[in-house]
Amino acid sequence: MMDFIMVPLVVGIVCAGIYGLFELYVRRKERLAIIEKIGDKLDASAFEGKSGLPAYKSKFSFSALKAGCLLTGVGLGLLTGFIINAEMAANSPLYAANADRWYRNELAGTAYGASVLLFGGIGLLVAFLIEMRMSRKG
Repeated sequence: MMDFIMVPLVVGIVCAGIYGLFELYVRRKERLAIIEKIGDKLDASAFEGKSGLPAYKSKFSFSALKAGCLLTGVGLGLLTGFIINAEMAANSPLYAANADRWYRNELAGTAYGASVLLFGGIGLLVAFLIEMRMSRKG
């Protein structure tokens, strides 16, 4: 059934794997070159009195908030698209009886797509506003 997608999918996965391996080796060589450059300028006395890792300031990660608000917005968008679609089917004689199947599918797709994008964007804006408010307080 989905044979048309398998060939590009397999080719894409193989190409991504090969690219990842090349990138891994190139990064390793770059890091070794940087260490060699820095290693010539440093001596052991530079590290005296410094034990342990530096203390990093803890920052909150807002990725869960962003994902939650986005998924909430997508869910509200799907619900709104369904309600719009149901109202159009119930109240519009053009939509219910006289319209051809393509027209009904286009209207339904437009209602669902627009609602999901609109409410998903609103969800991300809400997450941004919450993040800004929390960063001002802390």
